[in-house]
Amino acid sequence: MTEARGSAGPSGTTHKRHAPGTPCWVSLMVHAMAPTQDFYRALFGWDFRPGPQPLGPYVRALLDGYEVAGIGRLPLDRHLPIAWTPYLGSHDVDATAEQVRSCGGTVGVGPLDAAEAGRLAIACDPAGAVFGIWQAADHLGTGLTGVSGTPVWNELLTYDTAGVAKFYQTVFGYEEEPVVSPDFDYVTLHVDGRPVAGIHGVGHTLPRDRGAHWMTYFQVSDADKTAERAAELGGHIVRALCTTALGRMITVADPEGATFSVVSPLG
Repeated sequence: MTEARGSAGPSGTTHKRHAPGTPCWVSLMVHAMAPTQDFYRALFGWDFRPGPQPLGPYVRALLDGYEVAGIGRLPLDRHLPIAWTPYLGSHDVDATAEQVRSCGGTVGVGPLDAAEAGRLAIACDPAGAVFGIWQAADHLGTGLTGVSGTPVWNELLTYDTAGVAKFYQTVFGYEEEPVVSPDFDYVTLHVDGRPVAGIHGVGHTLPRDRGAHWMTYFQVSDADKTAERAAELGGHIVRALCTTALGRMITVADPEGATFSVVSPLG
């Protein structure tokens, strides 16, 4: 099944349904929801709508009326990282979760129902990176991209691409396009011929306190100003400005330490 899209003209691209394997949602679990909402409201202009509550209090962030991300309160009995987590689409989350296990990954939460919104699981790949699996029902996922404050890319930072790329290819059926370079270990994952995510092997430069992890990139109009604003709001800059294929990129952290990257397109 291909991804159903609709044009929103200068306001970005709307999405009605995401193809299996596509990062279809990003979610953040934190200790203090109200201050976190205040941070992202001021940074990205998000509004918030409550629910669903499969794991406790949860809100969905809205931009121009479209759902773009989620924030929930970290359950006291769940040892999950405070991090932005991408959810990868699936027609059958139970079958995908079983495939994760059979390919050397683990499933830490679920599969379980998120009220009428859909069904989910939270898993780890063989290198320990956490990701979600989402089977849509009423909630189809991220509804708007291509404007400031919306997810633009998801990238796995891991030790090397060889083993873990095979895991994601087997579980989700991705087509792989490696970057041919002696000093840049990178694989782009494609669905229906379209790039949807990347895997970056960074070897020993991987942060020891985090290990392998997924990084969410949010589009902004000016990466420098957004990073400065994040610091003013109680966050901090993690990695200074660099230029990537996506644009000018800076990695920042919110007040609870969740890291993400902001990207302003070139040109």
